[in-house]
Amino acid sequence: MYISGLATMSCISFLFVVSLPFFLLHPPPAAAAAVAINFFGKFCGSTGNYTANSTYQSNLDTLFSFLASNASASPSGFTATTLGRVPDAVSGLALCRGDVNATTCRSCLGLAAQDGPELCPDTKGATLWYDPCLVEYSNQNFLSSTSNSPQLIGMSSQNITGAGTGQFDRLVSTLMNAVADRAANDTQRRFATGEVTNFTEAFPTIYGLAQCTPDLSASDCRQCLGGLIGEMPQYFAGRQGGRILGVRCNLRYEVYSFYDGAPSLTLSSAAATTQGKKKNVTSTVLAVTIPLVTAFVIISTICICFWRRRRSAPKGPLYYDGDAEEIKSAESLLIDLATLRAATANFAGENKLGEGGFGAVYKGLLPDGREIAVKRLSKDSGQGLGELKNELFLVAKLQHKNLVRLLGVCLEEQEKLLVYEYVPNRSLDTILFDSEKRGWLDWGRRYKIINGIARGLLYLHEDSQLKVVHRDLKASNILLDAEMNPKISDFGLARLFGGDHSQEITRRVVGTFGYMAPEYAMHGYFSNKSDVFSFGVMVLEIVTGRKNAGSFNSEQSEDLINYTWENWTKGTITEIVDSSLDNRYPRSEVLRCIHIGLLCVQENPADRPNMSRVVVMLSSSTVTLETPSKPAFCIGMSSMQFNMYSNASKYHGLVAEQSSSKSIPPSPNEVSITELEPR
Repeated sequence: MYISGLATMSCISFLFVVSLPFFLLHPPPAAAAAVAINFFGKFCGSTGNYTANSTYQSNLDTLFSFLASNASASPSGFTATTLGRVPDAVSGLALCRGDVNATTCRSCLGLAAQDGPELCPDTKGATLWYDPCLVEYSNQNFLSSTSNSPQLIGMSSQNITGAGTGQFDRLVSTLMNAVADRAANDTQRRFATGEVTNFTEAFPTIYGLAQCTPDLSASDCRQCLGGLIGEMPQYFAGRQGGRILGVRCNLRYEVYSFYDGAPSLTLSSAAATTQGKKKNVTSTVLAVTIPLVTAFVIISTICICFWRRRRSAPKGPLYYDGDAEEIKSAESLLIDLATLRAATANFAGENKLGEGGFGAVYKGLLPDGREIAVKRLSKDSGQGLGELKNELFLVAKLQHKNLVRLLGVCLEEQEKLLVYEYVPNRSLDTILFDSEKRGWLDWGRRYKIINGIARGLLYLHEDSQLKVVHRDLKASNILLDAEMNPKISDFGLARLFGGDHSQEITRRVVGTFGYMAPEYAMHGYFSNKSDVFSFGVMVLEIVTGRKNAGSFNSEQSEDLINYTWENWTKGTITEIVDSSLDNRYPRSEVLRCIHIGLLCVQENPADRPNMSRVVVMLSSSTVTLETPSKPAFCIGMSSMQFNMYSNASKYHGLVAEQSSSKSIPPSPNEVSITELEPR
């Protein structure tokens, strides 16, 4: 017998388990190959209901058909999309187990299409789990989230008995960690199976399986599976089998073969036990050593901090507006200046990765082996230390796979240092605008970059605890990780220099011509729609491989937006596609991206789509696109033109300065890009 329960994360991060009156027959140990389509459990959403024969129901029916056909045809067994227009838009994903064939996958998803409306009648959202597949749909766009909730937990009603219980649990843990590692490194399917052989005569083999949705990165997949493995002891200690099924990742182990095909890896119980014993010895040594070392470090740190504070006590109070838990979290972000100096060789020139409007960036290596990027902000920010500390803590709360992650901060000796994850492939512009390197970006990678930027912006604008307008979105602020996933950088940093700041800082906290919306460049007005304009420019750059307004000294250089619009109206739009793609791209997908880019760069901000709409348009080929109006043109300026603009801009509350990189950075005096809202 299998006992199942539902686990989900509420909006305030409490975990709860609800018992379900639901049982599955325990398959006989001898069964191996055939994958049965057994229903395992459901979760009905609470985001509203739809009415019969409504537009939403029609979109939901179309979604089920799309998921079944596309997931079964995909080598990864995965697909995700959004159909329809808000408020009738429906988002969904489908994932088939990595060992099932296309026929079983399609049959399972077809069954879900029948069961969903019956099991969760009239509900706009639901999650359905079966042995070989899962389906989730909702009127909320959840596709950019990496959350694994809701989760369904099932465990065998039979226990391992006798003295071998502890060894069995250790072998299960070793096996599942090994399978999770293998799954995370499977770049196509994020799926793996494994077994531990020769445990006991009664149970000679333990079988395990782990899987993530293939759109997760290797690190996100391993982190997701690691979270599930950490939950296993509280549910599965001594159990002969167990599974935790989430939306983004899942795992399972049994004492019988439940998957099809040969395992991805095989461990012997002797080797696994030896490995476990070594870990136990190490754990014992660490259990004695770590407390002693930690106590020494804590006492030393307290003494040093007390000594430093006595020597240089701040004139005003250093505060943090929040409860005790938030204060503790804020303090955990602080990194010692000495550590960062050592990591960057005292900010040596050879470790300098580049310099942007907010300061120079240096590569560093922490003592634990982690590579980091350290942004050295200007020392002249007008904010007080306490206010800046508050703001940094809020920025650190922004967590999304398409944002560069803030790891910590340092606020010592007039230094303001931000510590980020190191992203190895540098920025998008260094590849896209390089005649030799742009060949690395086939259409599949370019389309993934466009989608990733869109989802990161959607999170900043609508889905995060803060509502952030980036204000300097451009190719050089899009970093690419080892798998060419885009990560937006410098988000939220304009907030750090808000209020009455010096003219020097005003000249540096800026946007860049060619990416700036006209209402911002001319009058200092910015909003979510000014970010949408910048996104549209980048979409056109990614498709064409051309930089917008790349020359400020050429009277004959035509800006990319004008060039695209002219070819669009002439019907010669395919002529602007980057020649390095060598015609190896889906024409309809490329044309759709150009269409979306033109919608985003329209002159009237009200005509531009918001990012939730952009994500829907990118995710579904069935969504009808509006006809774009003539765009706003941002033509490159000569030096004479720039001087004229610089003088005129003072009357609009702007101060401009021409930089060596030929980006012209104006900025309004009043900066307020973050808005706190309850969640």
